[in-house]
Amino acid sequence: MKQFSSIRRGAFVASLLLCGCLMTACHHSPKQNIPSTAQTVDYAQVAIPEFNADSAFRYVSEQLDFGFRTPGSGAHAKCATYLKNKLSQWCDTVVMQEFNTKLWNGTNVTGKNIIGSLNPEKAKRILLGAHWDSRMWADHDPDEANHKKPLPGANDGASGIAVLMEMARVMSQMRPDVGVDFIFFDVEDQGVPEWAETYEEDSWCKGSQFWSKQPHVPYYQAVYGILLDMVGTQSPRFTKEEFSLQYAPGVTAKLWNAAAAIGHGNVFVDQKSDPILDDHLYVNRLANIPMVDIVQNTPGCSFYPYWHTVKDDINAIDANTLGIVGKVVMKVIYGDYSSK
Repeated sequence: MKQFSSIRRGAFVASLLLCGCLMTACHHSPKQNIPSTAQTVDYAQVAIPEFNADSAFRYVSEQLDFGFRTPGSGAHAKCATYLKNKLSQWCDTVVMQEFNTKLWNGTNVTGKNIIGSLNPEKAKRILLGAHWDSRMWADHDPDEANHKKPLPGANDGASGIAVLMEMARVMSQMRPDVGVDFIFFDVEDQGVPEWAETYEEDSWCKGSQFWSKQPHVPYYQAVYGILLDMVGTQSPRFTKEEFSLQYAPGVTAKLWNAAAAIGHGNVFVDQKSDPILDDHLYVNRLANIPMVDIVQNTPGCSFYPYWHTVKDDINAIDANTLGIVGKVVMKVIYGDYSSK
């Protein structure tokens, strides 16, 4: 995932916004089908499954135990099997979607999007996503000697996956009256590093680009989507990211309203923030599914202090934050589609 910066950022954002306007004009948008309950649901009273924050923390640790989950590595292959097997315990169906892609430096890798589904028979569906690969280059580390080293990816990757894993576990026991698809995107975090003398706009988010063009189910559609990225820091702060507001204002309003209702308005801050190049952008643009990005926004730095550094390890993770995010997301889903 990448923040836009300087001239590149301005030019890229302008082109994306223009593209978004053209797509809105040319394509039917599913946004109008989102249940309009953001202002009417008493989220504090919505019944949800018991989210175990310690369980989610353990899922972060277990991912890190494999090592650097960089595409093509042995750790990457072992973690893919682990994630698929875990989802198979809770979901009705699990699909491993493999795809071949080329990184910015010409390296060919095989990516693996992993999709687990609850209630596959239901036409109405909710899409929940995160990325599971860890970055090959710690190019934002304050020590230049670390710039070409891989990083653990505890918060940037493993945290979002861990929250979704715990959600899949508990939601399988208390099912909402809607289909739910958990998608673990791959090759999200291998975009052009800061030290490279090149630039490629679409070098990030390879898994979501592929899935958005070739979903695991032909003609797949969802009422809305929610993406989790860097949701485990010890000082959580989530703001209303610009592309989320542009493409998925209804879902964004629901999440921030739900957070405020259950006492987490200081975490889900009611503030607009700059656009982020993340998996949700391609899901919105290419799959035409309104998807919001819940992503850490620490004032004064890029996302959070250990972003793309070798210190993005288990010490950066707080189980309580994982619990807050899981509960807020489930409040929205069960507020719209209560359990059977």
